[in-house]
Amino acid sequence: MAIVTADLKSGFVVELRHGDHVWYADEPVDAGGTDVGPNPYDLLLSAVAACSCITLSMYCQRKGWVLHSISARYEHDKVHADDCEDCDDDLAGRIDRIRSEIFIEGDFDDEQRARLTQIAQRCPVHKTVAAGATFTTECIFVG
Repeated sequence: MAIVTADLKSGFVVELRHGDHVWYADEPVDAGGTDVGPNPYDLLLSAVAACSCITLSMYCQRKGWVLHSISARYEHDKVHADDCEDCDDDLAGRIDRIRSEIFIEGDFDDEQRARLTQIAQRCPVHKTVAAGATFTTECIFVG
């Protein structure tokens, strides 16, 4: 089980912790923050991007394929369902859309390229975000 803690420090600055790791989230200045860290959507995108790169690297290692490099670019926006070519017809209103470009450098044949394209969409974080997650929230009021 992964556990991350978050503590609001000042304004919109949130200190995030997991084990010995500490990082920060914030909002940009134009949204009232101080921009000391990425905003929550940027953190979400970074999690998917990191997972995709790691998953592809692990897959290549397991297969013994020579991989020179992987880099990824993820983008999030909200669009009207009518403007989304790849969306289900029954969606209405504004939807979240995540687009990615993953740059893979190595000497791969067409079959390997096709397989890596499939694997890129099968990283655990990508699958969780795409499928949605069940949330349970309990607010504990202190004082």
